[in-house]
Order: sequence, then structure tokens, then C-alpha cells
Amino acid sequence: MATTALTAENFASTVEENEVVLVDFWADWCGPCKRFSPIYEEASQRHDDVVFASVDTEDARDLSAALEIQSIPTIMGFRRGQLVFRQSGLLTGKQLDSLIEQIKELDIDALLAEAKAAEGKN
Repeated sequence: MATTALTAENFASTVEENEVVLVDFWADWCGPCKRFSPIYEEASQRHDDVVFASVDTEDARDLSAALEIQSIPTIMGFRRGQLVFRQSGLLTGKQLDSLIEQIKELDIDALLAEAKAAEGKN
């Protein structure tokens, strides 16, 4: 599966309209980003039920700033529109596969109910 380029215009809809979305924040001048790119592409071939997206932080400066991206590469994982993972730095293929499986296995309904209950206590 190819990686989807995200911008401020399509970020929210992509994250909200898909079950699992991974987003790689990168820049062309970033050495670690270039090392991570083939790992990310290979994972996209193994997990066709996940949307693999990327944000070029140079082209999407406003979006990157709004999401407080301070170092790259940064990976964000979303499950049904909810941010469930965020980390800066490289991941190996094995780590990325493990992360994807963990995101898929999350009981998102239970997490949302727990968050709603916690809000009610405040």
C-alpha cells in the first residue's frame, strides 16, 4: 500500500474516517527520516488494513506547529480518530509491526468510556 501525503486540508478527515492510521512526520533534510522511510514503506506492504500517511514538515509547517512536532521523525498512531501513540525517533521494522498490532488490539470503546467517566469526575 502506498503512503498517503497529508496536509492541513486532509489530515482530520483521514484520521477520523479510518480505523487505524499511522502518520510519519518527516523532512527531506532529515537523515534519520531517510533511514526510517524504507522501514515505513515496507510495513505498509505488510499491513494493508492500516492507512500509512506522511506529513512533510517543511511543506506543512502550520500543521506541524499545530500538532507541536518538535523533532523528526515523529510517528503518531490513531485508532478511530483518537491519538493513541506518539513518539519521536526511529523505530525498527519489528518495533513498528509490534506497535501496529498493539494499536489494532486496543479496546478503543473501553478507553473512550474510561476517558468520559474521568471527565465526569472533574
